[in-house]
Amino acid sequence: MQRRQFLTNAGISAVTSATLVSCQSQNKSSVTANSLPEIKWRMVTSWPKSLDTIYGSVVGLCDRLKAMSSGKFQITPYAAGEIVPGLEVLDTVQNATVECGHTASYYYVGKNSALAFGTGIPFGLLAGQHNAWWYYGGGLEAMQKVYSDFNIINFPAGNTGAQMGGWFKREVKSLADLKGLKMRIPGLGGEVMGKLGVTVQNIPGGEVFLALDRGAIDAAEWVGPYDDEKLGLNKVAQYYYYPGWWEPGPSLEILINKSAWEKLPTEYQNMMEVCARESNITMLAHYDFVNQQALKSLITGGTKLVPFPQDILKQAEKISFELYENNAQQNPTFKEIYQSWLEFRKGILQWNSINELSFANFVNPK
Repeated sequence: MQRRQFLTNAGISAVTSATLVSCQSQNKSSVTANSLPEIKWRMVTSWPKSLDTIYGSVVGLCDRLKAMSSGKFQITPYAAGEIVPGLEVLDTVQNATVECGHTASYYYVGKNSALAFGTGIPFGLLAGQHNAWWYYGGGLEAMQKVYSDFNIINFPAGNTGAQMGGWFKREVKSLADLKGLKMRIPGLGGEVMGKLGVTVQNIPGGEVFLALDRGAIDAAEWVGPYDDEKLGLNKVAQYYYYPGWWEPGPSLEILINKSAWEKLPTEYQNMMEVCARESNITMLAHYDFVNQQALKSLITGGTKLVPFPQDILKQAEKISFELYENNAQQNPTFKEIYQSWLEFRKGILQWNSINELSFANFVNPK
């Protein structure tokens, strides 16, 4: 009921905002659509065009914005590598090379470890929980404060849902099997894996297949069955692990150069927020639909579905929270967000253990 309620509220908000814009455009006493300026922006992304889930949602966001503005406000999206590499979106928006971008904040934890909260942190929040934190738990205000140091304003604009644990060329039966393993995994999840003995690499999605195929890495995580199959990862690795404990409900964001944002008419700002929120909802729904089908296809094709051993999960969780405490001591911004986030997590886990988890355990008995 929690996720359904969120979707309902967000949907009502989107419809209400869109209706308001429509009414304003028809009201002669207010600003009409014809009086609004024609604006053309560019949006760089961290995603290859082959992914109709993530990159497709970006195209959808831009199309919705164009339609809502009667064609007056147009944003052209660009795939990773067309203007800048996929991991340089934040820098490109900050420097106003382009006006906006779509990316995952944990790619940039080297700039500020607090940016990890935007995407999500290991053993953190599920998608519905993360959205509750964003919209009602102070998350948006906290992250916009972090991004202000980069002359950027951000909005959540997508969520993949709980991810998989990635593709491995050989079995991982215990902690000892992680030693020396070369793996593509970004963010704080990568830091945790590093402490478990893994040699960590941060590679854009469009380059993961070749790195895995050529032996530059031994394992790689991306998103989930649908996208992973699109990238062909099942063709170069046999073992598919779960769960993706480092990304239980990761958000993606639209980053907007703050100077460019402040020049927009209020009507366009409102439209951008509505489109971002709509994209956040629809991406998650899309993934929940396509992943179930793709997983069946992968298993039929020979993929071996394997759970992470308990010793790996327990040690990874222990290291994760030690890492958070250490970051909190070193980074006041991380500490401020972490303390509030931790209290929010405690409360929502207690609630969801009663409503959602109890139901899930009943309808899916082992």
